[in-house]
Amino acid sequence: MSAAPRPSTAAPADAGTFIAADVGGTHTRVGLVRPGQGGDTVAVLAHRKYVCADYPSLAPILAEFIAGNGIGVERVVIACAGVVLDDRVVNSNLPWPISLSELRRELGLREVLFINDFQANANAAQCMAPDDSTLLTPGVRDAAPGPVLVIGPGTGLGAAIRIPNGRGTVVLPTEAGHTAFAPGNAREVEMLRLVQQRGHDYVKTEHFVSGPGLVNLYDSLCTLSAVEPTLRAPAAITEAARRGEAIAREAVLTFCALLGSVIGDLVVISGAKSVFIAGGILPQLKDFVPDSRFHARMLDKGVMRPVLESVPVRLIENERLGVIGAASWYLEHSRDAAARSVT
Repeated sequence: MSAAPRPSTAAPADAGTFIAADVGGTHTRVGLVRPGQGGDTVAVLAHRKYVCADYPSLAPILAEFIAGNGIGVERVVIACAGVVLDDRVVNSNLPWPISLSELRRELGLREVLFINDFQANANAAQCMAPDDSTLLTPGVRDAAPGPVLVIGPGTGLGAAIRIPNGRGTVVLPTEAGHTAFAPGNAREVEMLRLVQQRGHDYVKTEHFVSGPGLVNLYDSLCTLSAVEPTLRAPAAITEAARRGEAIAREAVLTFCALLGSVIGDLVVISGAKSVFIAGGILPQLKDFVPDSRFHARMLDKGVMRPVLESVPVRLIENERLGVIGAASWYLEHSRDAAARSVT
């Protein structure tokens, strides 16, 4: 990996200021942050979105952001799907590998920390007021106290569970996108068989429930309808669906139904009392949700239906969610470490 350019005109590092980066397979969002008033909130001083494919690695993105804001930093917190194994982020959707030690060395940082992206989103979601989100379950507004599921279909499918724990919370990251895809009707069984016939013995949930998954859905439905697929991007499929193109519309409505089914499964598993969908592709599809079987499929869990009927689902549309969540986690992490050192 080539060395990233070091910012030469940056001011000395501010002890309370650091960088939080929300790294996805398509975009990386970077924020210059510091503790807000009282220390319990996050103040975002600067924010920028980058197209990952335009850069050879993460280091040049961060170096460009640091140089562009003219301030030195010593710490970077990275929110990204996957886990860290032997210093490297294990993630199948990134355009390039990430090594925490290489980032630290190339950018001259004191510390580089990693948090799962939906663990970050779960930390941020607790800061969101109801008015910051769109209710997707009409008539189911108020949530009982308890665990909260945060999920989002983007380049992959991420999810985390936030659990109240005394005066604080515990956030459990998951790799829900890598669970086995579960069809809910005969058409979806045909889709699963088609993918398996193409050589995929194991079909994961995000093969269909993600941004690329919408393209896979459309492609499978075209094949089952003996039609040549012509659309190769989620945005193109969505626009075709709005124009009334039958297979594109079926793909979008099926996507919404599958997402509802996955949410229902995860609520049953986790005991979540409310759900937040954190961005991803769904903001572009939200106008299709009322016409889809999203809520019906979420509720279609046999004897668990009455439990699921009381669970509200909200869509958060905030591009800074991952940055705020990573920063919030880091500040809490720092406070806990300081408290342990005192005791």
